[in-house]
Amino acid sequence: MRVIHLEREPITLGQLLKLAGVVGTGGGAKQLLAQGQVRVDGQVEERRGRKLFKGQEVEVGGLRIRLA
Repeated sequence: MRVIHLEREPITLGQLLKLAGVVGTGGGAKQLLAQGQVRVDGQVEERRGRKLFKGQEVEVGGLRIRLA
């Protein structure tokens, strides 16, 4: 599991995916989300603008990211 420390909350799901290096652009994030490959706290998420806070977990293709 990878831990990402947030300096400011909230962060959008699209921003997190770019920050974590999962995608290079917002378009890449949009594509992953449209394919149902992203989960937030165990639930499939399709909104790139979903706001995330410390303590939440995101999973993408086997990579788990926890916000701290």
